[in-house]
Amino acid sequence: MIRRSILLGTGSALPVRTVSNAELAETVDTSDEWIVERTGIRNRHIAGDGETTASLATDAAARAIEAAGVTAQDIDLIILATATPDQTFPAAATKVQAALGINDCVAFDVAAVCSGFLYAMTVADSMIRSGAANRALVIGSETFSRILDWEDRTTCVLFGDGAGAVVLGAEESADADPKTARGILSAKLHADGRHNQLLYVDGGPSTTQTVGKLRMKGQEVFRHAVVNLASVLKEAMELAGLTPDDIDWLVPHQANARILDATARKLKMAPERVVMTVDRHANTSAASVPLALDCAVRDGRIKPGHLIVLEAMGGGFTWGACVLRV
Repeated sequence: MIRRSILLGTGSALPVRTVSNAELAETVDTSDEWIVERTGIRNRHIAGDGETTASLATDAAARAIEAAGVTAQDIDLIILATATPDQTFPAAATKVQAALGINDCVAFDVAAVCSGFLYAMTVADSMIRSGAANRALVIGSETFSRILDWEDRTTCVLFGDGAGAVVLGAEESADADPKTARGILSAKLHADGRHNQLLYVDGGPSTTQTVGKLRMKGQEVFRHAVVNLASVLKEAMELAGLTPDDIDWLVPHQANARILDATARKLKMAPERVVMTVDRHANTSAASVPLALDCAVRDGRIKPGHLIVLEAMGGGFTWGACVLRV
């Protein structure tokens, strides 16, 4: 028998306020045409008073738990991926734990920026496979609007706030065939710290004693993203014993429509098989993959039995992919 992590439910949450490109152009030297042409983004959600990374994460988690058909007390592991926690410490995951009324479980944050959800999923999967957990709540949640330089039009137009979550459960199965087996079939992660200065925040408790602002060299990040994402997706597929032709849906990090298109072309995948929400949500960093996944599950595109691949790249650089049969 093989013990695997099965996707039991998904959920997401977005701030109330939606900001269009036109509204942004009222205060930033940009235009709807300029943003759409370069990124594909038309709208983003911006957190308001009382909306935080932990509160959005809690809302997304509650919806995932409901969709999974379990209770909060069934959860014995919470991993929250974020680069914008409510506090330096304690972990935002513990705030979610308390808000959900869970008295005791393992709860911690993962910091891998836009790849954070992939890192968190892989850690949760490892703990479930080892028997250290049975029901895991994996969340990506961000309020990137609070670390943006709103005078830098090359970065502030790209990001939004939001949260996405999944519930994973342990299941024993005799099915070893990757063509039919359910659950997480493989995962592959990478990091290369030599590229720190291409995408980073210019502050931190140990250096400037401030939160800092996001800085990015967009063209260089784009070049690395297309190569790294296509490469890691192939690695994860080979690890699972599958090929890109087996994929029903690619659920990528929603950074830029041009990156998504270029990655699909590199893999010779039809654009119709790529889940895209960047036009509605912009780049929500660690939240973007679970947010896009929940959208595609709830609108009926992703169905039981479908093979999906999740992939992302973020500051660090970090990048990864996960192969999962729903």
